[in-house]
Amino acid sequence: MKILEEKILAEGRVYPGNILKVDSFLNHQIDVGLLSVIGEAFYTKYKDRKITKILTIEASGIAIACAVADHFKVPVVFAKKAKSLNLGNDVYVSRVSSFTYGKEYDATVSRDYLTADDHVLIVDDFIAIGNAMKGLIEICDQAGAKIEGIGICIEKGFQQGGSDIRQMGYDVTSLAIIDEMTDTGEIIFREQ
Repeated sequence: MKILEEKILAEGRVYPGNILKVDSFLNHQIDVGLLSVIGEAFYTKYKDRKITKILTIEASGIAIACAVADHFKVPVVFAKKAKSLNLGNDVYVSRVSSFTYGKEYDATVSRDYLTADDHVLIVDDFIAIGNAMKGLIEICDQAGAKIEGIGICIEKGFQQGGSDIRQMGYDVTSLAIIDEMTDTGEIIFREQ
């Protein structure tokens, strides 16, 4: 998606450790107009599927999921990273190792909000190693929900996450795939 690639080039910042900061428009401060375009792109791709829920993981995926859900007119469900007292014990749980934060956490979703009747579109801002996505897939498996597709805003194509998920048989749509980030801050996109 050209508009997203241009925004990444204009405002994204490369940091050591293959970190790409896009917090000025995607996951801290949010460009709502861009978010609407992103939501429409995922809707266009998956509108013929019987999507009943948009699933993501807190926190950065929530705004993106809301933009997508607005087009589908379905609810957003997000996996919580910390178990709260009001969530109860009737939850699906997947242990996830975070590349960005360098720690493990339990991703949880209430059994009230994800069932075997659901047709799910999973969305997130990034995929790198793919651990968060694998956790969301595991939660869908626990619920018996059907995964209709996976939408990623930015894929780090030089890391194995996107490739792993595709090899698992899932329909993954990444709007921008980065093949390389250099030490000088250059970002090289994959031709799509």
